[in-house]
Amino acid sequence: MKQLFLLCLLPTFVWGQRFTTAELTRYQQQANRVTIVRDNWGIPHIYGKSDADAVFGLLYAQCEDDFKRVELNYIEKLGRLSELNGEKDLYNDLQIRLLIDTTEAIADYKKAAPWLKKLLNAYADGINFFLHKNPQIKPRLLTKFQPWYPLLWTDGSIGAISTADLTVTDLKNFYSGEATAAIPEPKDPEYQTGSNGFAFAPSKTASGNAILYINPHVTFYFRPEVQVVSEEGLHAYGAVTWGQFFVYQGFNQYCGWMHTSCNVDVADMYAEKVVKKGNTFFYEYEQKLKPVTEKQITIKYLDGTVLKSKTFTIYYTHHGPIMAKRDGKWVSLRSFNRSLTSLIQSWQRTKAKGFDDYKKVMDLKANTSNSTVFADNKGNIAYWHGNYVPVRDKSMNWSKVMDGSVATTEWKGLHSVDETVHIYNPANGWLQNCNSTPYTAAGENSPKKSDYPAYMAPDGENFRGVNAVRVLSAGSGYTIDKVIEAGYDTYLSAFEVLIPALVKAFDQSIKPTDSLYAQLAAPMDILRKWDYHTSEQSIAATLAIEWAQKLTPTIMRLYINEGEADQVQNTKRFVASATPSQLITPFVTTLGELKTRFGKWNMPWGEINRFQRLTGDIQSKYDDNQPSIPVGFASAMWGMLPSYNSRPYAGTQKRYGVSGNSFICAIEFGPRIKAKSLLAGGESGDPASKHFNDQSEMYAKGKFKEVLFYKEDVLKNAERTYHPGQ
Repeated sequence: MKQLFLLCLLPTFVWGQRFTTAELTRYQQQANRVTIVRDNWGIPHIYGKSDADAVFGLLYAQCEDDFKRVELNYIEKLGRLSELNGEKDLYNDLQIRLLIDTTEAIADYKKAAPWLKKLLNAYADGINFFLHKNPQIKPRLLTKFQPWYPLLWTDGSIGAISTADLTVTDLKNFYSGEATAAIPEPKDPEYQTGSNGFAFAPSKTASGNAILYINPHVTFYFRPEVQVVSEEGLHAYGAVTWGQFFVYQGFNQYCGWMHTSCNVDVADMYAEKVVKKGNTFFYEYEQKLKPVTEKQITIKYLDGTVLKSKTFTIYYTHHGPIMAKRDGKWVSLRSFNRSLTSLIQSWQRTKAKGFDDYKKVMDLKANTSNSTVFADNKGNIAYWHGNYVPVRDKSMNWSKVMDGSVATTEWKGLHSVDETVHIYNPANGWLQNCNSTPYTAAGENSPKKSDYPAYMAPDGENFRGVNAVRVLSAGSGYTIDKVIEAGYDTYLSAFEVLIPALVKAFDQSIKPTDSLYAQLAAPMDILRKWDYHTSEQSIAATLAIEWAQKLTPTIMRLYINEGEADQVQNTKRFVASATPSQLITPFVTTLGELKTRFGKWNMPWGEINRFQRLTGDIQSKYDDNQPSIPVGFASAMWGMLPSYNSRPYAGTQKRYGVSGNSFICAIEFGPRIKAKSLLAGGESGDPASKHFNDQSEMYAKGKFKEVLFYKEDVLKNAERTYHPGQ
């Protein structure tokens, strides 16, 4: 009887432990093959016998620094946010479930090559070993990670999925059955994601070595800085997105890669002609009726303290899931949001040994969300605008909803890499991309727009791109420090268009006898004399930025579709047609708001534009009464290269940064790698860690630290050396 009682308890005991004895033995054996060295900035340098060992250590180290961000990224990719946040995320989860299929991810894992399966297993084992060794860490939802999770999220970008012009609001309007259409939530008009990437050929550098500048603009604390090394040839340094096992933006001893977001058309909408016969839906295709595929998706959501569920009947055509209804027609989406090949490409690029190797990796053609700026130790520099580009009928505007009933709107394979927009070793010796058109990426040596289909690069120009071309065209003799200086140019090129129009409107419409004249004369005089550079001391920057964000949203639109005017064109058009009232009235409002918030209008930019990191929460909290650091940078919206997106929050008068420059790095590819880097705040997400805020002052000033790439340098600056679990 006693033996039976113990057997009955065994399943509960094992479940409580989460991991079997065999698993724990395997974890420990792998941990013994991994060494983690934390340097004096808390950066983890992971050394493993095999690539899989390095992955195991990398994920363990990530969890040490910020497990909650690792977990949340996969809760989102599993379409399970509603289990935490309630019904408000129901349709976000539904969108994920429609576009990222867990059954497909599991199937990909089962058929993965042995080398990749080892990495996937090591990913899960590293996280699970951390959870076993740190029982004080309580996962919100995922108590045991699965090796197929990385196959839900395969390209490393910030997590956005390609949905063409279709939104969660469209999805809710179609599937909710509610009589009242859902209204999109208002967006912060000044908030912009994006990135800058610069590459310099030997002809432009003082040393004769190529230099790469890595400058992603993402939500703060979204990517940590890491190094992963193995005895199988892996030696990568850079930024890794929480929970992923490959360096997303970084370099090895041979070459470096910087990804910038682009607007290459990788997803298309199709209007389907749907009819219902009996209880079955059909759609017309090539004058025949084909049955609409139906699936059931059940999503759990939290209602108070109770977990409830909602089941949706989802519809698909051969193009993809039905995502909306427009003009009386169902709209399906064809996209490529995850794939086994994409994950392979993300890993293999980190082991490329130069331009030829990297180009072979690009030939996998599975990167849907990124352009790439590249440099190597042989002096090559390159730029690819996108990578996964479907072949289409060039006569059609693919940003529109296509006719789903005819075969002429089908994709016809993928373009080869050399058919896509690219630049190899341009004569001018430099390359730039700032989420802008590739047709100015190398100045006068850029590709010609007329040589490519419109869907390959609908991206327009923006003021960051304008500024980058201005800065890089004038430079030579670049060193790492001079590259950083160029990347931190503080000119706001949008205001060379906007401010003269405002000043002109004042001069022509406000007379000295008018009541507004006395109120506006002094601030207008400051703007009249402004050189369009920001700084902590600049009152003009405060006036200009607080005013400009009240103007038409068209001047703040960064990503455009085929045939649409870009940000620079829209701004010039606005200025050309704006009435004095459209320019001056928002300025009067700005002055009034500054007086209300601070008691005066003449506020230096650094006094209201601040960096503050108080908690390790996913959603940061801000407090005017707590210490913060002045920042002289501004939003990329206005042409600022070192992007810093800030705004006031509930209960604050000052503006606090939430995104922009995050991990920044400049690398020189000589016989020996030289590099400098900077991270927003610090490496750790734990407020109790000295590495939570140790780079904050440096971040606010743009002061970089030396990268420790070689093991002898890492050991000289080691703060802690250990095996995972110790």
